[in-house]
Amino acid sequence: MDPQRVLQYLAEVEEAAEDVLASKQQIVDLDTKRNRNREALSALRNELSDAENVKVCLGNMFIKFPKSKTKEFIEKDQEQLDKEIHELRKGLKVKVNRLNEIQARMRTTTTTTTTNMEVFHSTMSRVSTTLDGLEILIQIFSRHEKSFS
Repeated sequence: MDPQRVLQYLAEVEEAAEDVLASKQQIVDLDTKRNRNREALSALRNELSDAENVKVCLGNMFIKFPKSKTKEFIEKDQEQLDKEIHELRKGLKVKVNRLNEIQARMRTTTTTTTTNMEVFHSTMSRVSTTLDGLEILIQIFSRHEKSFS
């Protein structure tokens, strides 16, 4: 197989694999955030009275919000995270299929190349055997030619 084709194939596989890994990492990061939100909602439900304000960290500062607004804010964030994770998972299936197609294409090419090489070696073996046979015939003919002269 041509070295240039191998390098091109490896570059395609690497690009597709990195794309898959990046999507998986995004899903993990969003899922981690979703779990933190779930913990926050549980804490809001169980630990505080409805009349209390809660401190919410936004960026690098804390702000006091009413408990109900905070809960509403986190629930909306959960819905958005669920949508993003769902979309990433759908896209991940496509990316994994693409990676599998690239790998299957190479396996097919490799199998074809291997088969062609096997046919070539088999043919060369037969040619070699034929040449050996011709060499023997030439030797026999040469001996008989001397006896005829």
